[in-house]
Amino acid sequence: MTQTTVEETAAIKAAFAQFPSGVAAFSAMVDFTPEALVASSFTVGVSLEPPLVMFAVQNSSTTWPKLRQAQRLGVSVLAEGQEAAALQLASKTRDRFAGLDTSVSDSGAVLIDGAVLGFECEVISETPAGDHAIVVLEVKATTINLESKPLIYHGATFRQLAA
Repeated sequence: MTQTTVEETAAIKAAFAQFPSGVAAFSAMVDFTPEALVASSFTVGVSLEPPLVMFAVQNSSTTWPKLRQAQRLGVSVLAEGQEAAALQLASKTRDRFAGLDTSVSDSGAVLIDGAVLGFECEVISETPAGDHAIVVLEVKATTINLESKPLIYHGATFRQLAA
């Protein structure tokens, strides 16, 4: 295996940042405590039968080992105006849920209120992929907020869709 230089890594990160994506929060109650991580690698439409979605999580994540224990995960595709919530949910030092309005399902999936889209999912598989793992989730329930537009991550910053 070849080693990537710092310059090559920076170039790859800059290239990847040019691909616009939504911002998704993955959250659940674990041992009576809400846990969350944020990823821009979320993909819908992996399969329609059964309905599958996926995302990639860093191997170094300290939250994923906790979340993967949950019966079900809430996946919230964040909306315009939820930039601060995205940063808070991704924080390694702050209370990730302080002041955020959430809904918790009977199975412990946590959804962020006001999100464009919410899924309640079960983990189907986890596959190693370099410095990440690809996690496939089966969708068990959906919530759609037609009144809002998605928050976009592009060029290493948050953006909004133009009218």
